[in-house]
Amino acid sequence: MRYKATHSPASSRPPAANPAVKYDTVYADADMVVIGKPAGLVTQPGLGHQKDTLLNGLFADYGRQLHQLGPRRDWGLLHRLDRQTSGLLVVALCPEVYDALRQDFQQRRLDKIYLAIVAGRPDPAQGVVQARLKEIHAGIKKVIISRTGEPAVSAYRVLSATATAALVEVRIKTGRLHQIRAHMMFLGTPVCGEDIYIPESLSAEKLPRTPRLCLHAWKLGFQHPSEKQWREFILPPPTDFLAVLHRLALNLPGQ
Repeated sequence: MRYKATHSPASSRPPAANPAVKYDTVYADADMVVIGKPAGLVTQPGLGHQKDTLLNGLFADYGRQLHQLGPRRDWGLLHRLDRQTSGLLVVALCPEVYDALRQDFQQRRLDKIYLAIVAGRPDPAQGVVQARLKEIHAGIKKVIISRTGEPAVSAYRVLSATATAALVEVRIKTGRLHQIRAHMMFLGTPVCGEDIYIPESLSAEKLPRTPRLCLHAWKLGFQHPSEKQWREFILPPPTDFLAVLHRLALNLPGQ
């Protein structure tokens, strides 16, 4: 959920192609591919995950194009999702489209809308969180809310709620590490399945038990650099996300 460069020095060598890595193709043309990442799949190679990531799967299908982009252009990756998060990602297949979309990301000219199932009900039911976030390393990489952090803006609204849980739509104006997870904790309503960002007033045992982090990148909108037209993509939540909704007596409007 961040817009900065996604590669590390270790990624200067091309990732190994792995056709066993599966993902959904939502849209593809000669310039880009919009994919649906399943929860549990790491976006790019790193410590402990060198050959089983989304990027390894993409190299199996689009290796020639991604080789041409190289590490300077993040092997085509324009953004990434946390391992536990499912949903939409756009990957460039040529330098010109990567450069144009990278600028749009930096200038925040894209729409990125998530669905989150949270414990409790945000109050008010609609609002904007502008809590600054600072990255720290405390055994794991995470963020804390800090006045010295980077600006982070999340607009949210409750779509469905009970006394104990809610389905929330979150439109992120910035793209910081773990932004939605940290901002939902700031509201006192952590994302269900959360194991890092839990308010001190709420113990993990009191969170609804879920098989995954209940965060899904639902909608993605941007101007197609080649077509010069606005495109919007929607990826319905996967079955495990919908099962949690049903169990908590929540519903997604329109379904």
